Amino acid sequence: MNGGRHGRNAGKHAFSNPTVCRTMQKERTRSEIQDVPPHGKSNPSSASAASIPAPIVGIGASAGGLEALKKFLKHVPPASGMAFVIVQHFDPAYKDLFPDLLQRYTPMRVLQITDGMEALPDRVYVIPPKKELALKEGTLRLREPTTAHGPPRPIDFFLRSLAHERHQDA
Repeated sequence: MNGGRHGRNAGKHAFSNPTVCRTMQKERTRSEIQDVPPHGKSNPSSASAASIPAPIVGIGASAGGLEALKKFLKHVPPASGMAFVIVQHFDPAYKDLFPDLLQRYTPMRVLQITDGMEALPDRVYVIPPKKELALKEGTLRLREPTTAHGPPRPIDFFLRSLAHERHQDA
């Protein structure tokens, strides 16, 4: 029995994946570069530190994705330097409970997104129900769904926006 739930990979999490580890190392290297003072200066300016935005991890989940999100958040290093944006289809009745529910599984701050919020590292952001989310110039922008045909697709909308804004860093 290779892999699977009870095979040799049982108990391992996403951060044992070599690809994920290489990505995290790249981001650590990027943050270490920020700590190196420019030539002739003793401390990096806040402008140079702000020039490299925090990596944003877009996570899409269906209504049944709560268990997977809980497991994921339990294993994310709290000081990864990444911002996590969760876009989920869920019942609007649970909108106020969802961030509090996820907060139980991570030491990172879990926040419900408000329009114009900046995506800061080491935080988890949750989209409110019945909204679409876009990343524009480093800020999280909410809007009403505009899908004329078929059901709203907030996950697709956000991931396209993230790719458009961050290009190869998405």
